[in-house]
Amino acid sequence: MSSDGPTSPGLTVDDGIRAMLRLMPRVVGAAKKLEVPAELRSFDLAPRHLSLLAYLLFDGPAGVNALAGRLEVAPTTVSLMVGDLSRQGILERREDPADRRRTIVSIADGHRSAIHDWLAQSAAAWRTAMEPLTPEQRRLVVETFAAYEREVTEARRC
Repeated sequence: MSSDGPTSPGLTVDDGIRAMLRLMPRVVGAAKKLEVPAELRSFDLAPRHLSLLAYLLFDGPAGVNALAGRLEVAPTTVSLMVGDLSRQGILERREDPADRRRTIVSIADGHRSAIHDWLAQSAAAWRTAMEPLTPEQRRLVVETFAAYEREVTEARRC
């Protein structure tokens, strides 16, 4: 593979694109093969639910507006997801004692372990991949994936 310049080892843009085009189908395929725990299989969990569950699992209970900010979606979208998952018994909603107008969302105790085991598989793989990197390199990886997702989403709209 060629380099970006005479003194910096690396990939050209085209070499990087070819490498990612080979790698991404394998990454997506591996992610899809992460086994859903038996106690969660009967629920209609979509990819959008995974991010919500991950925030609640790793960051703890949160309000709808805070979750919307983290997920970069409208609060109404989060409210719909929370309502759906609450009806299924996966999430619990409770009144915030400090502000009764605010609802705090958490994972139901009966499903916490299964959700942890499911998401831990992916989190462990990301930890192994990210730990050797510097904070700047980690940010670059995350920003690159986000830029790719934005562009693919935009291309579908056209």
